[in-house]
Amino acid sequence: MTAVSSSRPRVSPWVLSAFWFGSAFHWLLLLTILMPTNVVSFVGEAQKGTYLGALTAIGAVIALVVPPLVGAHSDRTGRRLPYLKLGVGVNLAGLAVMGVAVATLGGMTGFWVYLMGFLLVQLGNNYATAPYSALIPQLVPPELRGRYSGIMGMLQATAQLLGAVAGIAIGQLGLPQVVGFVLIALTLVVPAVITMRGVPEGDAPPARTGESMPWTQLFTFKPFLWVFITRVLFALGQYSVQPFLQYYAGDVLRQRNEVLSSSLMLACIIVASILSAVVGGQLSDRIGRKPVIYVAGTTMAVAALLLLLAPNFGAALALSVAFGLGFGAFTSVDWALGSDAMPSEKSYARDMGIWHVAFVAPQFVGLPQGQLLDWGNAQGGNLGYTLVFGIAAAFFLLGVILVRNVPDTRKAAA
Repeated sequence: MTAVSSSRPRVSPWVLSAFWFGSAFHWLLLLTILMPTNVVSFVGEAQKGTYLGALTAIGAVIALVVPPLVGAHSDRTGRRLPYLKLGVGVNLAGLAVMGVAVATLGGMTGFWVYLMGFLLVQLGNNYATAPYSALIPQLVPPELRGRYSGIMGMLQATAQLLGAVAGIAIGQLGLPQVVGFVLIALTLVVPAVITMRGVPEGDAPPARTGESMPWTQLFTFKPFLWVFITRVLFALGQYSVQPFLQYYAGDVLRQRNEVLSSSLMLACIIVASILSAVVGGQLSDRIGRKPVIYVAGTTMAVAALLLLLAPNFGAALALSVAFGLGFGAFTSVDWALGSDAMPSEKSYARDMGIWHVAFVAPQFVGLPQGQLLDWGNAQGGNLGYTLVFGIAAAFFLLGVILVRNVPDTRKAAA
């Protein structure tokens, strides 16, 4: 691996990660609060899991293809921010289409228009984030990546908390769903402007050192291979549960206001993750990335299993806090571990784009997991949730076991 040459960061971590704040708010409110509610209004209760899973999986196709292609083009031009600007514009157009479908259409016609808007959202957001994701490994030296990743994780968690609060407010005040889309658009644009103004394009020239590894050989580089595999496993665990949390609150916990209850659970997860994100990132700079992931992943797996046994909503909130502590620590270290595993400065955006596939490809699990959820619940006894949450815990534990294979490239780069 080739390390950055500067011994000091070239831009504030808060400015560098500002757009991650907007993107995290965007995806939390959209995927976890708005989309489950909107899908039910379009297709009804009986098929909500199947259609929500299908929507997530179809959108993941774009998230699979776009980042590596756009990242490679960004590496050739040496530019990052123009992609961010154009991508945000397309993202906003997609949000507008989704909002119109919710506000003016119904039934399957509304669903198909909603799907078209969601595809635009996926296209724009991935077009923006693929080159943007190269900035941390490109501008931050290895010995500070844990700190930078921790601040990025904290900003993401804070944004997710605000997204959950927004979901609570929309539900409690009985506001139109379109208000959520307006909030997402505003919260996406402002941080994007902060990043574009605070990271001069001159700070992101084409890399001049190191050799670019052909993408066909990228998985022969063991640090990248194992980081990719373990991220896939953790993402599979996350996406096995995340889209269906709102349904879990109603079907298993018997909460009358599913939106409010799932938003409170998310708030507990996120507040806890804020507390552990910065600590986890800084700790990983001192003791290494893997020990933090061992503890974080195990905590997430145990919490996911115990949620199946939660006797009441209060217990589910306590377990949400435990899950959040693990999730925050994992998120803070995950980006540092991925940055350490990049083989060459000359292809940061392309390689980060391919690595990003490890996070978005598991969104395809939404379709089979949604079908499994509907099938299991039709058998009675909330069997569907037992299967889905149990599978999620298995993915987390397997990720913990396999992360031990990731070589410590940080020492080699020092």
